Amino acid sequence: MLPLFLVGVLGANVVMVGLIEGIAEATAAIAKMFSGSISDWVGTRKLLVVIGYGLSAATKPIFPLAGSVTAILGARFLDRIGKGVRDAPRDGLIADITPPEIAGAAFGMRQALDTLGAVAGPLLAMGLMTLYANDYRAVFWWGTIPAGISVAVLVLAVREPEAQKIAGQRKGWPIQRAALSRLGGPFWWVVIIGIVFTMARFSEAFLVLKGQEAGLPPALVPLVMVLMSLVYAVIATPAGILSDKIGRQKVLAAGLAALIAADLTLGFVPGLAGLFAGVALWGVYLGLSQSLLSALVADTAPFDLRGTAFGVFNFLTGAAFLAASSLAGLLWSRFGSSATFAAGAGFAAVAAVALAAGGARMGQPRAAAASSGKQGATGK
Repeated sequence: MLPLFLVGVLGANVVMVGLIEGIAEATAAIAKMFSGSISDWVGTRKLLVVIGYGLSAATKPIFPLAGSVTAILGARFLDRIGKGVRDAPRDGLIADITPPEIAGAAFGMRQALDTLGAVAGPLLAMGLMTLYANDYRAVFWWGTIPAGISVAVLVLAVREPEAQKIAGQRKGWPIQRAALSRLGGPFWWVVIIGIVFTMARFSEAFLVLKGQEAGLPPALVPLVMVLMSLVYAVIATPAGILSDKIGRQKVLAAGLAALIAADLTLGFVPGLAGLFAGVALWGVYLGLSQSLLSALVADTAPFDLRGTAFGVFNFLTGAAFLAASSLAGLLWSRFGSSATFAAGAGFAAVAAVALAAGGARMGQPRAAAASSGKQGATGK
């Protein structure tokens, strides 16, 4: 609902929406880099995850109270810091306790469960928008409830490996030249491919704006995110399992084909049919790609530098996300939505070339390195 609130209530333009989303995600990416390294250094990840989710929950009341674009920018900034603090340690924790031969399935399941929340949220928002006669602020207040519940579940139910067994693998502060050089060539190829993939996929805020442009009333615009998230959730786990069997590169290539089709459909097929077909294809792309990129990081990073690896990857792809979202907003403002989605299709084609060039260089998962650490981490 936030892009529509910014444009329709606070009077922001599309360029500002793209800039806010880009800054928000770039902020999260910077925080991820440091939080991941800190989790490697101190040997515990759960504390940082709790802090991150707690900070995001604390920002939720700011959105309904905001009276200016600046206030929204500040709230998004703090919310994304929270996301940045939690994400790399969370992914590192998943990698710590998952056997390497099913890493794709594990990250796919995590993404599917996360995305189910992104289905339930917009559905609830649609009902509340109808109930409150399109009062965005009243709907935003409801967002504080699941945010608080998530923190409570995390504190009470989530367990992590014994801290000393993780910390014993590490020596010194991870963000140093020697440690980064240990990440190796295969990991850096994953980073390059991740950056190009990110340039091909700008913020989903533009899908929401496309829904408004296609004629959906405000109360029904969340259907865009519901459809995308539902397809995403259904595909993510099977895609991860398939990548464990046939390799990540083939599944990622199929995802890029879906993204090109999505961009061309959204850009050049008019009406609601084009909108929903394009959004569904966008969900297919996300399901076939996002969790696999995380699995590739886990595949190629040393056990004792996983937090750092996820942080570096997210930082650099976050910077690319800022550039992609800002460019998307600029193209939309000057040339219309078709130009934005056409550019996305072009970047997706470049990503396909990068994937073909880098696939062989990414090598095989670090099964041996992960195995020794996994046994200590899981206590098996």
